[in-house]
Amino acid sequence: MKIGSSFQKTGDMRFISHLDLMRLFQRALRRANLPVTITQGFSPRLKMSIGRALKLGTESLDEALTVHMSRGVEPALFVESLNKKLPEGVRITKSEEIG
Repeated sequence: MKIGSSFQKTGDMRFISHLDLMRLFQRALRRANLPVTITQGFSPRLKMSIGRALKLGTESLDEALTVHMSRGVEPALFVESLNKKLPEGVRITKSEEIG
C-alpha cells in the first residue's frame, strides 16, 4: 500500500536542502511509529520519495510525498500523526491511498 500526500514547505524551512528534507521526513515517520516499508539490502532505508527537489530558499504550498506502508493506515491518521512530529514550516495538507 502507498500513501500519496501533499505538503507545504514555508517560512525558515524554505532554507532546508532536499537531502535534509528527506532525512527530516524519515525521522518524523520513525517517531510517529507509522508502519513504513523498509528496503531490503545492505543499507536499509524507509521506502519513500519526494516528487521533485526545490531550489534552496524556495517556498512551496503543494509538494508531493509518497510513502510505502507495510500495512494499511487511514490517511487521516497518517496526516495527524506525522504533523505532530514535523517542525514548524513543514505540514502535510492532505493524504490519500494510492493503489
